[in-house]
Amino acid sequence: MKLLKMLTQAASPSGNEDRVREVIKREIEPFADDITVDALGNLIAHIKGDGPRLMLDAHMDEIGVIVTFIEESGLLRFSNLGGVVLNAAHSQRVRFLNGTMGIIYREQKENSKEIKLSELYIDIGAKSREEAEQKIKIGDVACFEGAFEEIGDRVVSKALDDRVGCFVLIEAMKNIKEHHNDLYFVFTVSEELGLRGAKAVSQTVNPDFAVAVDVTRTGDLPDERKMAVKLGDGAAIKIKDNSVLCHPYIKSFMEKTATEENIKYQFEVLENGGTDAGAIHLSSGGVPTG
Repeated sequence: MKLLKMLTQAASPSGNEDRVREVIKREIEPFADDITVDALGNLIAHIKGDGPRLMLDAHMDEIGVIVTFIEESGLLRFSNLGGVVLNAAHSQRVRFLNGTMGIIYREQKENSKEIKLSELYIDIGAKSREEAEQKIKIGDVACFEGAFEEIGDRVVSKALDDRVGCFVLIEAMKNIKEHHNDLYFVFTVSEELGLRGAKAVSQTVNPDFAVAVDVTRTGDLPDERKMAVKLGDGAAIKIKDNSVLCHPYIKSFMEKTATEENIKYQFEVLENGGTDAGAIHLSSGGVPTG
């Protein structure tokens, strides 16, 4: 779990993936024939083969916040980087890339049931705008705080979306013994801002087939919206989400392989959300993707 802890705790919100990219690069250098970083910051590791070109993808970025305005009082107004859940953000700690820590608070409003982003602010302990500006500038970004903890055979941490996907790809690279495909392990940037890194890098790699490894929701909690995915019931083979209707060949190939290799699996239909697969499958004239 040491590697997964390092990956999750590397502060790298969308557009600022440098720290986690360095962790990944150090881990995979002994296992790749060549490694490149493109103009947007996507990390591309190539393991050469003479068969079809297969691209395996996981995104490096995590959800965060960006400062938009500093009040005279020293409080920071901010916008989201990715899908910040506002009801859960209140009272959460955030840490800026320069180490400054803050806490998200909400303006007290009577009879306000739905939290709006405009009602939230970050308190960094500054008593004035001048004091705040000594630590923070407009455009500075922060990640949510969340320590890595093991609870039985499960883990809790910030940024498991999608550092656990990065972890899976790294471990796959380490465990390849023989292969025939031309393999590209791609760690993308800015997925949380609209699959941006994947849109660019899939044009570069131009794969014949692709697989995106990411997290999903579950439907096994009380009062949760029903969904046929349970934590601990195996890898979720995607059928559909808002960004992609997965190619039936890839879906069937995954199912067949999992059965043959005794890999526990379940099928996933995600009614909201998407992954890099949504961008990849539309690139280069179309790519069968799962």
